[in-house]
Amino acid sequence: MNYIVVKTYEELSTRVASIICGQIAMKPQCVLGLATGSSPLGAYAKIVEKNKAGEVDFSNVRSVNLDEYVGLHGEHDQSYRYFMNNNLFKHINIDINNTYVPDGCAEDIEAECKAYDELIDRLGGIDLQLLGIGYDGHIGFNEPDTYFEKSTHRVTLDSSTIEANSRFFASRDDVPKTAITMGIGGIMSAKRVLLIANGKGKREIVEKAFFGPITPSVPASILQLHPNLTVIYSEN
Repeated sequence: MNYIVVKTYEELSTRVASIICGQIAMKPQCVLGLATGSSPLGAYAKIVEKNKAGEVDFSNVRSVNLDEYVGLHGEHDQSYRYFMNNNLFKHINIDINNTYVPDGCAEDIEAECKAYDELIDRLGGIDLQLLGIGYDGHIGFNEPDTYFEKSTHRVTLDSSTIEANSRFFASRDDVPKTAITMGIGGIMSAKRVLLIANGKGKREIVEKAFFGPITPSVPASILQLHPNLTVIYSEN
């Protein structure tokens, strides 16, 4: 594990953008595993700047997102498809048809989950997976449990996750209660994993996840076993 502590969110974002752009430079047709939430926003903004400056080319890149709320269509302003389109995809030269997000409105959610794993396999696997970490240690929407769920699956969101995400909705009651998420097996199959966390409130869970025991009660702790893991943490 490569564990990096930086002083500011600005520095964190700069490093993340450089790592992602470096991955594209090494393999222009790479598959990026992307995340939503507040943590990667700064990095996405810097990636857009680099793309507009001609420093990175997304024309052959494919992307797969970690998760999506069940019941939200892609035009809903709190869906993760909407988030990715408006914070990254619409501002870079990526083919939108090469960007994939689970379909939270699929008629058969279980079939959608199976199809998503098959899609990742057809793409040749994920070259670089970007992750955030929840206050309870979740990655994607893999919540604390008694075992590690391997495949993409439907998950019932923990009350703490609903509470944390309620700031993006009109009220807590509006937050979807279930989601589709890439499983731990899919995340661990990525050739490289980059996890980012910022804010003093994340210090405890970051230390617990990466310097404590490996346990499904802290899902991110499994990443200690990944052969190519980078963690970047900023308190500010």
